[in-house]
Amino acid sequence: MELSNDQKYALNQLMSWFKATQKARPYITLGGFAGTGKSTLISQLRKNLYKDNKELQVAFCSFTGKATRVLRQKLGEQKILLENDRVSTIHSLIYSPIVDEKKKEIIGWKRQEEIEADLIIVDEASMVDQAIWYDLMSYGKPIIAVGDHGQLPPINGNFSLMTKPDLVLTEIHRQAKENPIIDVSFLARTEGKIPVKIFGRGVKKLSRIEPETGEEVEELLSTFTPTTLLLCGYNQTRVRLNQFIRNKLGFGSDEPEANDRVICLRNNHEKEVYNGMLGTVAQIRTKNEDWYTATILMDEEEEAYEGQISRKQFNLKDSMNFTDKRKLIMQGDLFDFGYVLTVHKAQGSQAKKVVLFEERFSKMSEDDWRRWLYTGVTRAEEELVIIG
Repeated sequence: MELSNDQKYALNQLMSWFKATQKARPYITLGGFAGTGKSTLISQLRKNLYKDNKELQVAFCSFTGKATRVLRQKLGEQKILLENDRVSTIHSLIYSPIVDEKKKEIIGWKRQEEIEADLIIVDEASMVDQAIWYDLMSYGKPIIAVGDHGQLPPINGNFSLMTKPDLVLTEIHRQAKENPIIDVSFLARTEGKIPVKIFGRGVKKLSRIEPETGEEVEELLSTFTPTTLLLCGYNQTRVRLNQFIRNKLGFGSDEPEANDRVICLRNNHEKEVYNGMLGTVAQIRTKNEDWYTATILMDEEEEAYEGQISRKQFNLKDSMNFTDKRKLIMQGDLFDFGYVLTVHKAQGSQAKKVVLFEERFSKMSEDDWRRWLYTGVTRAEEELVIIG
């Protein structure tokens, strides 16, 4: 595996830090922009650690279920998922359920007393908030936090692990240099402005004021497939575009139906569905005025979700999980239509094709805007269409 100079330096630093964890601070942060080979470096690190100690247990984890699945896929491609290792969300790694034995219901979560791991590697660490980080640190295990320091920080508070990473990858890999998405991400990150032009095959920015743009956008929305990720800024835009796409696809009402795309809005560890996971409705029926019973085929999961989902959550601008209705909805799960996501909700996700609607909040600083734009752009793997 050929590493760049900054990858080699970072690898040596990580190995030295891990060997000296009893003397050094218990964590180290690694930042890298898109195309700098963070996953490649972590794969090589795991191989080196295995050479030194074949019994070493590594817990790979990420903040969201979707990011965890992407991480598992990358580790699998690099063939470094070892028998002793585990890949999970941070939440399932360190928390266990509190069960009401009489009602047989989960009524809360508590931090586990111990976790079986010699090293914790946190991916997409830019998403980790302060409370979760302190809980992770409480186990006294060495932690490597890996993230893209150009992305958005956690939604809650001012805490960010990626503000000033200890180690930074800056060199773009040769293969990545040939990818026009990397060119666009560079402009987003450094300028906060992306010109209207074609950057390469399947990668372009359209001007919203051009007459033909409306027709092209309608075509993009009308030909939606699950391999496409549609992103925007405002929740009201998300709701409106979800409704537009469903109308174009022939759905007859505002209520979810079989074959609808949906997104999970709250973790349920018992059913193994997590905030940000996408799926397709297989069956759904109305139970009462508050609940549906549904079977949902979650993307890239072997087992289907079956359970109660809230009727009132669909087409709302905000998640009911963060309102005064929270206690009333604990007996079921929260889903909404998942054709269009906000950029914040899409952190940790990737798709072959991304359509990004530029929407800037009035109170956004220049730095916040660049991070928002960069985060949206870097969700794309092959094709990217930006609507200016």
